[in-house]
Amino acid sequence: MSSRTVIRGGLVITAADEIHADVLIEDGRIAALAASGTPAAEAFTAERTIDATGKYVIPGGVDGHTHMEMPFGGTYASDTFETGTRAAAWGGTTTIVDFAIQSVGGSLREGLDAWHAKAEGHCSIDYGFHMIVSDVNEETLKEMDLLVEEGVTSFKQFMAYPGVFYSDDGQILRAMQRAADNGGLIMMHAENGIAIDVLVEQALARGETDPRYHGEVRKALLEAEATHRAIRLAQVAGAPLYVVHVSAREAVAELARARDEGLPVFGETCPQYLFLSTDNLAEPDFEGAKYVCSTPLRPKDHQAALWKGLRTNDLQVVSTDHCPFCFSGQKELGRGDFSKIPNGMPGVENRMDLLHQAVVDGHISRRRWIEIACATPARMFGMYPTKGTIAPGADADVVIYDPHAEQVLSAETHHMNVDYSAYEGRRVTGRVETVLSRGEPVITEREYTGRPGHGVYTPRSTCQYLN
Repeated sequence: MSSRTVIRGGLVITAADEIHADVLIEDGRIAALAASGTPAAEAFTAERTIDATGKYVIPGGVDGHTHMEMPFGGTYASDTFETGTRAAAWGGTTTIVDFAIQSVGGSLREGLDAWHAKAEGHCSIDYGFHMIVSDVNEETLKEMDLLVEEGVTSFKQFMAYPGVFYSDDGQILRAMQRAADNGGLIMMHAENGIAIDVLVEQALARGETDPRYHGEVRKALLEAEATHRAIRLAQVAGAPLYVVHVSAREAVAELARARDEGLPVFGETCPQYLFLSTDNLAEPDFEGAKYVCSTPLRPKDHQAALWKGLRTNDLQVVSTDHCPFCFSGQKELGRGDFSKIPNGMPGVENRMDLLHQAVVDGHISRRRWIEIACATPARMFGMYPTKGTIAPGADADVVIYDPHAEQVLSAETHHMNVDYSAYEGRRVTGRVETVLSRGEPVITEREYTGRPGHGVYTPRSTCQYLN
């Protein structure tokens, strides 16, 4: 029994084109597009018709950086795969790539199996996994080859968090050499964690315990230094590199220099760095704890370099690094000691809307919005053109987006399982109206009509920028 849906009258926007077209969906995939009002479009027949007149028809967002149920600092990220993927759908995101974690002393396989168990049967939208490599040894390196073969094609390492996730330069080089051979992509948290720990200790000894000091000790120069070091290690290994959550102008400059040299180096930033700043970290009465994440928020004058990087393609992707902790009972663990505040912020529901606001504000074009939020993350992580575009053969992950609706972002109305919004009270123009995941309505005219278990695990090919 085939099922067909036709979306009529909308402006279809992809990374490449904008066209007033009708979209025919059959059995969960895009079957055809035809210019609205033409005989070809009129010939589309379906059981279900969605009127998108005056709306955008865009690919579902691909968020390549989330942390559902992630353990950190004695607690867990407050969104489960069920609540987090539902919130993602409300925000127009139809695919996430989350991070499975290898425990020190454990195997990659054990970590990956644990994350499969957390996610399977609980997700409203499709999902994949990256692998956090915390313990580089001969066995781990062999396992990397096996994971690439089965569709886990990216591996995250940390130059930060000594004693938890930290890898030294030798371990990083070994993993990069392996990735150069097996086609994997190394993702790097680039901050000099050894130096930062010294500055943390010194700040606390001086009695500097408030949240704002989290940003002051994690210096932009130490992000830039680590970014530079990661680039040169990747160059020695002959491996590609993807630097996550770039927050500082100095780090953007390192990426731009490497790309000008022709190196396969890529960078991601996040909405919090584009829209928030150290002013938020400095909010009184411990409110700044809500904005503690790593890399940290920077002074506002870094934002121009990030926007420019997105326009010049020195930064290619905007992901969320969604890792929410409730203010009450979780962020509060760090009262009197900023180093004990769980690092992470909520955002999976807000990314597409905030980036549309950036279109309204003139920072980026509509097609660039789709490029950095849908198409490029799909290509970067080996899911294009199944994900990230609207074209015949692609999964029917489609969002009907009202570019004129106004909304106020607030914890009272969001669907993330966290007790505050990082963007509380912010008015934005543009709102998701209907979301299809593989042709099935997950959000229908601002009502949740999805179900846990609809979302399926998505194995990925290798990075499509390296072929």
